[in-house]
This record gives sequence, C-alpha cells and structure tokens, in this order.
Amino acid sequence: MSHRPLPGRRSVLRGSLAASAALSLPTALGAAPAFARSGRPTAGWGVQAGDVTCDSGLVWVRSDRPARMIVETSATESFRNPRRWHGPLLGPGTDFTGTTRLHGLPSGEQIHYRVLLADPDDPRRAGEPVTGTFRTASAKRRDGVRFVWSGDLAGQGWGINPELGGYRIYDAMGALDPDFFLCSGDNIYADGPITGTVALPDGRTWRNITTEEKAKVAETLAEFRGNFRYNLLDENLRAFNARVPSIVQWDDHEVLNNWYPGEIITDTRYTEKNVDVLAARARRAFSEYFPISTLRRPDGRVYRAQHHGPLLDVFVLDMRTYRNANSPGDQPVDPQGILGREQLEWLKRELSRSRAVWKVIAADMPVGLVVPDAPNIEAVAQGDPGKPLGRELQIAELLRFVKNRRITGTVWLTADVHHTSAQHYQPSKAAFTDFEPFWEFVSGPLNAGAFPASALDATFGPDRVFVKAPTTANVSPADGYQFFGEVDIDGHSGELTVRLREQDGAVLFTQTLQPGLVGQ
Repeated sequence: MSHRPLPGRRSVLRGSLAASAALSLPTALGAAPAFARSGRPTAGWGVQAGDVTCDSGLVWVRSDRPARMIVETSATESFRNPRRWHGPLLGPGTDFTGTTRLHGLPSGEQIHYRVLLADPDDPRRAGEPVTGTFRTASAKRRDGVRFVWSGDLAGQGWGINPELGGYRIYDAMGALDPDFFLCSGDNIYADGPITGTVALPDGRTWRNITTEEKAKVAETLAEFRGNFRYNLLDENLRAFNARVPSIVQWDDHEVLNNWYPGEIITDTRYTEKNVDVLAARARRAFSEYFPISTLRRPDGRVYRAQHHGPLLDVFVLDMRTYRNANSPGDQPVDPQGILGREQLEWLKRELSRSRAVWKVIAADMPVGLVVPDAPNIEAVAQGDPGKPLGRELQIAELLRFVKNRRITGTVWLTADVHHTSAQHYQPSKAAFTDFEPFWEFVSGPLNAGAFPASALDATFGPDRVFVKAPTTANVSPADGYQFFGEVDIDGHSGELTVRLREQDGAVLFTQTLQPGLVGQ
C-alpha cells in the first residue's frame, strides 16, 4: 500500500465505535427498534459523515424523539478541549434526522467527533454521546489517497441475514482504512420487499430481518424512510459509517427499477402510478438519511464535484433525474440523453477546471455494457456496434471534449450490473474513434443478487480485460459474488492502482495507471 500501513489507525477504534454504533438497536431476528419514550434522547441508528474535503465535512444522526443536535470535535479520542457545533432541531419533519456541517478543520488529520442529542426544552438533559471519526483530505500530495467503492444493497429480496453475519462486506472494506467510501447507487431497493425467509435452489433457507416498511413496495414518504432505516439495522454498516465517510449517489432502486422522469407505472403492486410523485418522496427521504452537501441547495441536486486534495477530484453523476424516457436508443439526435444538457455542460466545465492529478467520473451506470429494459435500453449502450446513437451521443460528446481539451487522468467507476469487471476502451477497436483510451471499472453488489456479465457494445471499443460473474441470474449472497473495488493513489509517484475485491477482501484483479496522460 502506498501511503499508510494497514490496518491503520481506525482498527484500534473499531471496538468502541462498533459498540457505540450498536447502541439501542435490536439483535433478535425480525425485531424493529423500540426506543423508550422516557428519559433522554438516544441516537441508536449511529452516526455517519459525508462529503469530506480538506477543511470540512458533514455529520449525520437520527434521534428517537425531538432533540437538538450538538457535535463536538477533537484531535484525540479523549475529547480534551473539544470544539462544539450547534446543529439543527430534529423533529418529525425530517424523520428526526439531521446533518451538521463542520468547517475550518485541519487538512489531512483524523477528526474525532461525538454527537449529543439534547432535550429541546432542557439543553442540560442530553443523551449518551455517539462517537465517530473521519480523516479530512490532505492538502499535501505525498499523503496519497485510498478509497473503496461499490453499490446495490439489499436487492432482489436478499436483506440482512444474521445467520451469515449480516452485511459482512463492510468489515472487509473498513479493514483497508479508506479515506472514504463511494456508493455508486441503489443504496436501497424501494421496489424490493423483504420477506422473512427465501428458499434457495439447493434446499437451504435464507433468513432476513424484516420490518413493516419492507413488507411491500415503497410508495409513501414513511415507507421510503423505512427503507433507509432498514439497512441501518445492520451493525456492520453502522460501525463502518462511524469510521469511514461517504460520497453517495443514487440510481433507480431508490425509487423504482429502471424509472425515468414522466413515467406512468404499469406495475400492479403500485397504487400511485406517477413515478414523479414517488421520486419526490424518495428524494426527500434520501436527503434525510445521507449527509450530502448539494441536497440542501434549492435545486436539491445529487450531482456534484468532491475535491479531495491535489491528487483527486470525484465527479458524482446523476444519470437518473435528467434522462429522457427509456427507448430503443437508436435516435440520431438526442440532446437530453442520460445526463441532461445542464449536467453535461457542468461536467465538461468542471473537468476542464480541475487541477487534480486524477479525475474520477463516478457514474451510476456503465458506458459500454448493455443494460436492457425490454424492449428498450436502460443505460447508455444499446447493442448496435456502429456509430453513436441515442444516449451514446452524449458520451461521445464528452469523450471528444476530454480529448480536445487534453484533460488528463480520467477514470470511470460504476456499479449497477451486479458483477465486477474491468473494461479498456480503445479507439482502435471502436466505431467512434474521436477519443483517447480510458478505463472503466465495475464493482458490486454489496448485498444483492448477482447476475451474469452484461453484453458489450463495440461503439466505443471496450475490451473486457477482467470479469467475474455467475452464469445464472440472481445468485444469493450466500453463494458469494459480492464485490467492492479499491482505489489507491500513491503520493510519491502519483500512480493510481485499482483492485477489484471479493466480499472477504481477496484481490481478484489489479490495474495500475500512470498519471499525467490523456487516455491510458
């Protein structure tokens, strides 16, 4: 590893953080939180930090009742001479969740924080503090950067299974001591109910923790909120949240499989048929349950650029909110595409302004992998190996822009397709040739059904260098095929190394890229 020995400083914190993250939550199968209504406010859902920069970060918490959020920070676990931040009043309007922005933090330092929830009528009455930690981005190149990414949690009916240890993949990711976790979408499966048991093909039984909100597809605001709370029942995830900050984007399952704006739902499980109504409720719950810097803006957008020191900028895309309707994708003109014109122009502008050595394009869908929505196309590639058509036109425009502006160090990361792979896109093998070569790495799922490898579309010349995927559809996490990726940027050479890993952390594939190049 390039910049810090493993397991790193967070390993010594794991026990205490896991204990505090587990506060007040049930361990019995099928139980749901039942907080005592007397006494002081409690934060049994843990804490999480997000969108951390060189000098700032966001801290999130959920209370069991109305409370004032207070955050204290310190350079040490002892919390001597802490700095205090007064956060919002938490109430039913936000499902008792709240986020506090910390600013003026030292760069490249471990920040210890604790969240106290105070009685709004008597500030002296505060609940037991819940602690967490994160590392601010370093302003010094030599410190390097390490992060992990994946997506797709509790999909296809595979929820929290206590018999398998729950979401164990979070322990493997945390053991790498990453600076942050990039979640590439499908943080929940609002359209995927969770039942108590699922029969496996070989006669075994998969057992899920269940809740009322996960018994049906999410339609009401309360049901969407309950979907986000469901994942926080897992102590592995809560402990991970308490020690690794996140950069979160969304995709389709936060609302409905393969949704697009303006869609009228034909699925008979839904009484609300207007997907825009469901999306508005989902976005509100999404904004309540993750610490994301842009969601508090008037436009409430998810796409944003996260600057992580001189080595890395992360460009977080939203390939869901601004897309046109799913279609066969064969139109010769498509100005709206998958990003929308405003987001595409923003991305081109921000890429051209970036001075970071590496520019990670965090896409919630792949570029050259065919993702069908029969009889239409769900992602970008539509299976026609010829010139760009449909949503491919926007990607072609972006790739041409990167080449013509000589923008160096672009790498694409994504999830979505429930297998792991590495694609090298080469103009020498493409129908569209006006771009420089680039890499796209796919990882996931975190805890969902695994699926066979997607077909490739030759328009941009992808060469699948590595893939691991099952041969049958919807393989349960009990049979493996759960993946995450690691990115390690060396502070001295500037080299970026990608490792595709399995659920237990075993390395499947490694690729090292050189800095300063337009294309790789």
